[in-house]
Amino acid sequence: MNDTAPIFRTISLDTPIMKGETLIDTLQLRKPRAGEMRGLSLVDLGQLKVDALTKIVPRIAVPTITEADVANLDPADLLAIGTEIGGFLLQKSHRADALDR
Repeated sequence: MNDTAPIFRTISLDTPIMKGETLIDTLQLRKPRAGEMRGLSLVDLGQLKVDALTKIVPRIAVPTITEADVANLDPADLLAIGTEIGGFLLQKSHRADALDR
């Protein structure tokens, strides 16, 4: 796998988002680059703080959603999204260690 290729994770939402006439029931999250985390604390992201997740998700989600959309997510969906983002923050060797536990 090319290390420069974006990494995506797909999240199925328990409670879909309605955007106009479009129902969004899955989100693809792209692993953020350091610049996309500007203004956010890595500690806050790692601790899955709602304010940090509300800011980062619109920057990395496909289809694009707003901060207001994130604020209205079902808590279970936000936790699933946050868990994936937390995984993105780990180095490859640490991800492998976490899977072994």
